[in-house]
Amino acid sequence: MEMTVQLTIDCSDPQRMVTFWAEALGYVPEPPPGGHATWRAYWAAVGVPEAELPAGAGDIAESIIDPAGRGPRVWFQQVPEPKVAKNRWHFDLKVGGGRDVPLDVRTQRVEATVDRLVKAGATVLRIKDEPDMGLYAAAMQDPEGNEFDVV
Repeated sequence: MEMTVQLTIDCSDPQRMVTFWAEALGYVPEPPPGGHATWRAYWAAVGVPEAELPAGAGDIAESIIDPAGRGPRVWFQQVPEPKVAKNRWHFDLKVGGGRDVPLDVRTQRVEATVDRLVKAGATVLRIKDEPDMGLYAAAMQDPEGNEFDVV
């Protein structure tokens, strides 16, 4: 039996999250299926009642996909309540290249990614600079406060 994995993230602004996480992960907004012009048009075609679609829902993609087809689909599900506690999961964006790459090179790669993601709407929570352990990483938050690491 074949299985695929989708990561669903609750949020208040799916389009903002699509924009941020597409940039962070190198993903692209998922195009609507079957030649439909928008996701809203697709949902209408499959019978989703208009009353179940909030204003603007489906006009722009609410999911992102890996253009190479390797990573999971990520769907940003709009929910009414805000995030109130620490994540029980998080992304580790492994940009450094691993322990075989010199620490100064890994540090430069992490810093470049952190700068790019701050420009995209992320916030730096703390920098983990522990050269004795061969570690340089950043703990960050996405635009809705979900934690992730850049390593």
